Amino acid sequence: MRKIIVCTMISLDGYYEGRGKDVMALPFDEGFSAYNLERLRAADTLLLGRTSFEGFRGYWPPIADDPGAPPIEREISRHNNAIDKVVVSDSLTPGETAPWHNTRIVKRSGARDEVAELKRRPGKEILVFGSHLMWNDLFAAGLVDELHLMVGPGFVGGGTPVFEGRSPVRLRLLENRRLDGSELVLLRYGTLGQGG
Repeated sequence: MRKIIVCTMISLDGYYEGRGKDVMALPFDEGFSAYNLERLRAADTLLLGRTSFEGFRGYWPPIADDPGAPPIEREISRHNNAIDKVVVSDSLTPGETAPWHNTRIVKRSGARDEVAELKRRPGKEILVFGSHLMWNDLFAAGLVDELHLMVGPGFVGGGTPVFEGRSPVRLRLLENRRLDGSELVLLRYGTLGQGG
């Protein structure tokens, strides 16, 4: 069975984004991009919520051919452009996925069943970036296999907490390390199921 890997950045005080949904308030550095590229290389499906999909679609496609972009960002762009995408959304239409035509839209009411079926299909990892509300729901439903938290050396002081207080899920630490050339610490957890 394929794994769903949630890969996200958080502040030391546990926020997924700063006040006003400001993601750039987080303490990013080059280790963030390097680790995201590592995860993309191990995946063949990107699972996203609508807001994250629209943000990625608006940013990543042209980066692949931008000679002024850092090489790591150009490679991330190529992977994002090529990988199959599944978007959980009630409002997105197929005509709104361009230029990413390798995108399938799943309604929120059927998302858990669709994701469970996706996990049963052969293939590589299913990767989740961003998509906080979607993955919190899948996490509470026991559908997330691993949670990769990149903890940055900074406090945001408010915003959106990484967890939404849903059903408790037990975790097992699989790995902890400082990312190469970075101030970010990776905490990689496996889920043990629901029930605390």
